[in-house]
Amino acid sequence: MKKGTIATVAMLSISLFATSAFCDTKKGEKVDGKAEFEKHCAACHPNGGNVSNPQKTLSKAVMAKNGVKSQKDIIAKMRNPGPGMTKFDAKTVPDKEAKAIADYILKTFK
Repeated sequence: MKKGTIATVAMLSISLFATSAFCDTKKGEKVDGKAEFEKHCAACHPNGGNVSNPQKTLSKAVMAKNGVKSQKDIIAKMRNPGPGMTKFDAKTVPDKEAKAIADYILKTFK
């Protein structure tokens, strides 16, 4: 009986720690746009480039030419991209993270 109780407590403790690792950022907590960009975007957009379509970089001029000028436009492109780009739905990249990524892109790639 004692071993069963210890095992149960141990499993509950582990599950509590594991669950917190999968939670979205806490309310009021700032999201690191650069870290999120590195996590979700940098493999295909290293240094703001584009490995699958070099003509569509993340530079401000190129994005504007393709109708992407604001945070809202970038998030829309993340949610419903064109051919060759991975789709990032709100479950994969929550809105708070998407906004941080968009802000990072706008500030970083001029």
